[in-house]
Amino acid sequence: MIKFLTALAIAPAILCAGCSPRTPTGKGADPNAGFDAQIPAWRADIEAKHPACAAKVDGKGCDSFEVRCKGAMVVTSEEAARGVTARVVSAMTFSGRNADGSSGKAGSAFADFRKVDGAWTRAESPPLNLTTCAAQTQTGSVGG
Repeated sequence: MIKFLTALAIAPAILCAGCSPRTPTGKGADPNAGFDAQIPAWRADIEAKHPACAAKVDGKGCDSFEVRCKGAMVVTSEEAARGVTARVVSAMTFSGRNADGSSGKAGSAFADFRKVDGAWTRAESPPLNLTTCAAQTQTGSVGG
C-alpha cells in the first residue's frame, strides 16, 4: 500500500519531467514583463547623477528611495510602428545630503520607460503626480 501511495505522490512529477517553463510571447503575454528589474538601475543612476545626491558620505549621496507611483501608458500607433510594445511612467522620491553632509534635502525623479524589441529603455519624464502618475499641469508642480 505504501508503494502505491508513493507512486501516486510522485506521478505528477514524472508526468511533467519533460515539461519546461515557457515564457509567454503571444497574445495574453504580460507586456510589462521585466519592468521591475529597471527600478534598481534607475535608482543607481539617480544616486550617481542627480544633483541632490552630489554630496557623498561613505559613498552614498541619497537614501530613503521610494517608488511613489508606476503607471502603464497607452502605446500609440506611432510608437507601435517604432517597435514599442509597452510604456510605463514612474516617480521616485529620495533624500539627499546637504553640502555639510547632513541629510534631509528632498529630491524626486520621473521616468518614462518603453519596451522596444523586448528590451526596456528609460528617458527622463516631465514631473508626474506622485500618487496617480498623471502628468502635472502648469499650475501644479513637484519639486525636483
